[in-house]
Amino acid sequence: MTVEAPLAERLARAGLDWIVPEWPAPAAVRALVTTRAGGVSAGPYATMNLGFATPARTTGDAPSAIAENRRRLDGFLPSPPVWLDQVHGTTVATLDGANAITARAVPPVADAAVTRERGVVCAVLTADCLPVLFADRAARAVGIAHAGWRGLAAGVLEATVAALAAQGVAPADLLVWLGPAIGPAAFEVGADVVAAFRATDPGAGASFVPPAGGRWHADLYALARRRLAAAGVGSVAGGGLCTHADAARFYSYRRERETGRMAALVWLDATAEGLRAHPVP
Repeated sequence: MTVEAPLAERLARAGLDWIVPEWPAPAAVRALVTTRAGGVSAGPYATMNLGFATPARTTGDAPSAIAENRRRLDGFLPSPPVWLDQVHGTTVATLDGANAITARAVPPVADAAVTRERGVVCAVLTADCLPVLFADRAARAVGIAHAGWRGLAAGVLEATVAALAAQGVAPADLLVWLGPAIGPAAFEVGADVVAAFRATDPGAGASFVPPAGGRWHADLYALARRRLAAAGVGSVAGGGLCTHADAARFYSYRRERETGRMAALVWLDATAEGLRAHPVP
C-alpha cells in the first residue's frame, strides 16, 4: 500500500483532517479529499465550502469566501484543479495540457475527467454523492467521477473506464478508490431508483434493503462495486465513510439541504520530487 507521507504530514502540520486515500496506487499518483475543515466560510457552509453556485444549484455562501477556500486548497496541489460543471450525467472530460488551461476558465459540462498529463488535477465536488478515483497501475493516467445515483445508474463509471481505455489503460490495469458518500443507513430512495438499477442489472437488487413501512435504503458503495466489476475493474478500495452520519467532518445535502461542497482530487506527480513546495496556509 502506498501512503503519500509528505502530503499527509503537511496536512497534519496544518491541523487538517483532509483524507489522503489509502490504496495500492503507484507513488506518482496523488490524491486528496477535503472535509469541512480549513476554510473561512460561515454558517451552514462552515468552513471549507468549495462549491460556487451553478445554474442547477444556488448557494448563500460569499463568493469571496469560496475563492479563499480554493486558494487554500491550491496550496496543496501542483496546479489549480480543473473543476467540472456537474449535471449528474455520464460525460467524461479528457484533459490534456492545452485544454486543461481552457477548462480551468470555463468548466466542462461533465461528471468525470481523465488525464495523462502530469500536474493536471482532476476534481469533483460532492456532498453525499460518491467520488470515485481511478489510477493506472503503471501511472500512465488517472481519472475521477462524480457518482450520484442518477449518474451511477446511467453509467458514469463505465464511461470513465472507457475514457481511460481510450488513453491506453485496460480495465484490468485500473485501481479504484471510493470516497466519502451517504451510507446505506441514511440513503433512502423510492422504488423508481431500484427499478433504474434493475433495468440493466437484475442483481442490483441485492444493494437495496426493502422498505419496512418506509422507503428503500440504497448502498451506493455496493452499487459502484458491481458496476466496476462488470466493467472489468478488479481492484477497488475505500468506501464506508458516511457523509450523512458525520456532521462535524462532512457536508451532506440530504442532512442539511443548505450546505457546502467538498472536493475529491487526483493527479499525476509533476516532478520526480513530488509536490511542489508551498507554504502551509
